[in-house]
Amino acid sequence: MTGLAIDDAAWASAWRLRSPADKLLLCGGLVVCALALPAWPGSVLVGLAAVTLALGPARVPARTFGRAVRVPLLFITVGALTAVVQVGGGLGWAPDAAAQAGQLVGHAVAGSAAVLLLATTTPMSDLLPALHRLRVPDAVIEVASVTYRMLFVLLTSLSTIREAQTARMGHAGVRASYRSAGMLAAAVLTRSFDRARRLQDGLAGRGMEVGLRVLPEVLPSSRRFVAATLAGLAALVTVSVLA
Repeated sequence: MTGLAIDDAAWASAWRLRSPADKLLLCGGLVVCALALPAWPGSVLVGLAAVTLALGPARVPARTFGRAVRVPLLFITVGALTAVVQVGGGLGWAPDAAAQAGQLVGHAVAGSAAVLLLATTTPMSDLLPALHRLRVPDAVIEVASVTYRMLFVLLTSLSTIREAQTARMGHAGVRASYRSAGMLAAAVLTRSFDRARRLQDGLAGRGMEVGLRVLPEVLPSSRRFVAATLAGLAALVTVSVLA
């Protein structure tokens, strides 16, 4: 268990041993379809396909997938509201507000579901080497790797400090909880950046001027999976265009 529900789901997924390139092809194709096809029925079909694949063949827990999609849905809702409200000449709804909101929400939800399908089936330790083989710039991969590692530093600091506050009755009342929350945020950021700096100094002292090179696990591509992916994407495009 890593402490991140999405990461735990990726390690436990039935697609864990599938080639990251195959899953990138599938999820990337779904994202392109979600953005390029009409919201109805294209985005709806893409969203349903992503959710069905995640909960079905990939065996991602429904609760984990549902919790992961809540934050994107919040941002999508806020974005949809700001896109359909006009302020010129008085506050009011923009022309065709319902159609605009529906298209925005449809594209965004379908694309988010496709991205979450990749996130909940592919651990970062598999995804980063796959991106390197796809010629993604090393700087981009290094930033993603550092950000991923920092998440666990933040989670460890958060858990440790919160346990200490609870032991000292730091959450016994509303006022104490607010005060403890502020102190928790300040302490977590300070300790996390300090630990990150010390880790960086340690690596620099050992001559680590480039990214850490490891031997990734080689997961062979499946021709049947690739063929099914291409056929499924073609079917989505055909049904969306002809509908």
